[in-house]
Amino acid sequence: MRRYLSLLFTVFFVALTLLSCKSKAVVVKEGKAKGVLSSDTIVKKHYGNRKDFSTLYIKSSAHYEDPNQSQNVTAEIKIKKNEMILVSVRFLGITMAKALITPNEVKYYEKINGQYFEGDYSLLSRWLGTDLDFNKVQNLLLGQALDDLTKGNYKPSIEDNLYKLVDANNTGTSKTFYFESGNFLIKKEQIAQPAKERSVQIVYPNYGYYNQMALPAGMVIDAEQPKGKVNISIEYNAVSIDEDLSFPYSVPEGYERIFIH
Repeated sequence: MRRYLSLLFTVFFVALTLLSCKSKAVVVKEGKAKGVLSSDTIVKKHYGNRKDFSTLYIKSSAHYEDPNQSQNVTAEIKIKKNEMILVSVRFLGITMAKALITPNEVKYYEKINGQYFEGDYSLLSRWLGTDLDFNKVQNLLLGQALDDLTKGNYKPSIEDNLYKLVDANNTGTSKTFYFESGNFLIKKEQIAQPAKERSVQIVYPNYGYYNQMALPAGMVIDAEQPKGKVNISIEYNAVSIDEDLSFPYSVPEGYERIFIH
């Protein structure tokens, strides 16, 4: 079950190459940082990239790799902004797992072992190597900083032609965010908990405009913890925006509930 559980979690951190059903995206021209700006200015400009939508429907594909396996899957992702995300994972066209995540809980079931899980975000957080909640998962999908940067204290600088913000709080967790200078879209974020030997890096290679929104054209995730490393590379195939969507989720009869601590 562990193998398919990992594959299921892969799609929670998919970024969107949102190819509109009606029009192709315009590639976002990214800029190179030239002069140091204040952290407040960088944060304000980053959040100037508005994400106005009600629903997103995404078809995507992902490559998952850890020390024991390498696997390709496809995923159907439905997002109702600020309320729920429904993920269906398929292998060779067969639905192998489905997950529903809301602000309060995470639910999933997987077909191979006939098992299901209902609980909070602690399992998801341990797997990726950083604390998660619904807003952070949604931010990842939309290409926004994982944390709410308006509530933090950051030291600004420039590195590799990108604006860099480093969390100035000494909490045992280091957080670093990188932004391009054209639209202040996030290009990379790194979170590490050295005492727990956990870290994650999320990279957004490119962005495009879709319905006047700047959204990721892909994502690469590298997570590391004592049990090993995980690499996730994602490609996205199609999306529709603001359509009426249903979010059906029910555990098949006879499945066994599992408890993971």
